[in-house]
Amino acid sequence: METVRPLDPHGPLPPRQAAGSLLHFPAVPSRFLDQPHDLTICLPPDYDREPGRHYPVLYLHDGQNVFDDLPLAAFGVQWGIDTTARALMHAGLIEPVILVAIGNAGRERIDEYTPTRDAAHDAGGRADRYGQMLVYEVKPWVDHHWRTRRAPADTGVAGSSLGGLLSLYLGITHPTVFGKLGVLSPSVWWDDRWVVRQLAADPGRRPALKVWLDVGTGEHRMVKGARLLCRMLVRRGWRPGDDLCYYEAEGAMHDERAWGERAGAALRFLFPPGG
Repeated sequence: METVRPLDPHGPLPPRQAAGSLLHFPAVPSRFLDQPHDLTICLPPDYDREPGRHYPVLYLHDGQNVFDDLPLAAFGVQWGIDTTARALMHAGLIEPVILVAIGNAGRERIDEYTPTRDAAHDAGGRADRYGQMLVYEVKPWVDHHWRTRRAPADTGVAGSSLGGLLSLYLGITHPTVFGKLGVLSPSVWWDDRWVVRQLAADPGRRPALKVWLDVGTGEHRMVKGARLLCRMLVRRGWRPGDDLCYYEAEGAMHDERAWGERAGAALRFLFPPGG
């Protein structure tokens, strides 16, 4: 039987599949998690034309659902963030950025995307392990093979729903790695609003994070939690309009189409031209 080797950050690229303009690496194993994860890279349009340039990076959860050129969306609808990002780059409205999508692990998604065990759902609590995969395997691998800017101010992480909760958690626990957070429709309700209670209980200096936080007013379960989280971030010292942007999308529902419609605004806040 062939031995399955985990991702070697400094080893050769694993086998990849064609996926339009994307670089798609399916079923990449990790030493931190039981299930492999698909990894998909979207390079800026000028990447090959400017060999001396280095780029910021945005890591995206639920990678099956974020790219137009990757026809693997579980619900048949993608964010289309690759198309949106390219248009914004061409228009000079964001700086060129490398997008890295990490596919979720299916049935393991809830466990991997949550920081605690939620007794009400009898699930969760492996976000630290997912974070180790991202910090110690995926990010070094991306930094080794592509021309990246590696400082936290040049490195973002983003996701929606439980992926939004995960992005916030990874920023709080790894502020020396991730400095930009895209927190879309976060599942603040998880484990009796654990993340809000953690922010309230931590009197220490807040991490230097730039946070995009949003919710749709049609997401009845999510709105109250997002507003509560926004108030807590402000109480902890984040400054609306500076390092915090909170947005409520009128009538928007909890789905990929709505997140795709807001992805451009999130990119413009997190990666403005000129950095």
